[in-house]
Amino acid sequence: MPIDTFHPTVSPGNHRWLPQINFPDVERFLGGPGSRIAEALRVVRIASEFIRGFRNLHFVGPCVTVFGSARFRENHPYYTLAREVGRRIAQLNLTVMTGGGPGIMEAANRGAKEAGGMSIGCNIRLPVEQAPNPFLDRWITFRYFFVRKVMLVKYSYAFIVMPGGYGTLDELYEALTLVQTKKIGPFPVVLMGKDYWQPMVDFVSGTLVRQGTIGPEDPKLFILTDSVDEAMSAIEQALVTHQAEIIRRPRRLRMLGEK
Repeated sequence: MPIDTFHPTVSPGNHRWLPQINFPDVERFLGGPGSRIAEALRVVRIASEFIRGFRNLHFVGPCVTVFGSARFRENHPYYTLAREVGRRIAQLNLTVMTGGGPGIMEAANRGAKEAGGMSIGCNIRLPVEQAPNPFLDRWITFRYFFVRKVMLVKYSYAFIVMPGGYGTLDELYEALTLVQTKKIGPFPVVLMGKDYWQPMVDFVSGTLVRQGTIGPEDPKLFILTDSVDEAMSAIEQALVTHQAEIIRRPRRLRMLGEK
């Protein structure tokens, strides 16, 4: 049955409508324990996906990752804003990395290409296929979201979070959690679009702090702005902070087929 066909699932006192998804890989992965051989092969497949990501992205240079919705079209103001963000990041001689799809991702990659910068996409296989956008110098398509998210974080020195939905929220809170728990350095997380993000910021700064589920200093882990200049200033400060590790660029080894 197609993904856009819905069927009712009834539970006591509750009526929910859920999509009928015919995507066997999801069912196998989340279907509990499989055979020992199947589980071992899955580990190998996950490891190979990490290795493929590491090999393809090892020399892309310092990146800034731009997160945002795939649903905004070219005539939307947020698309225009993301395009300008991509252009300005490229002008700092940084690589623009996105999820590689349409919408905000396309806009940021497009801005980078128009400014002569490097444009990278980490695409994802979905039940409804997401094609890489046409403004990428290099892209990789991943099977697993968690592998893709590692790649989007590993090579970046700042994160620009444009308006988006569940996927963008997932990526935003992943980055904030890594910074909060000091699993990664204090890289800037910039929320672009005050009108869009303000209700979430109020919830974080109000409810979460008041209930003690985060610390009073934790809302300072992100910057809320409409200003591309302010976002670029935060990125430039991060580059100064991490200058020593940026300078230590890896060398290509011909014997490993690295180009």
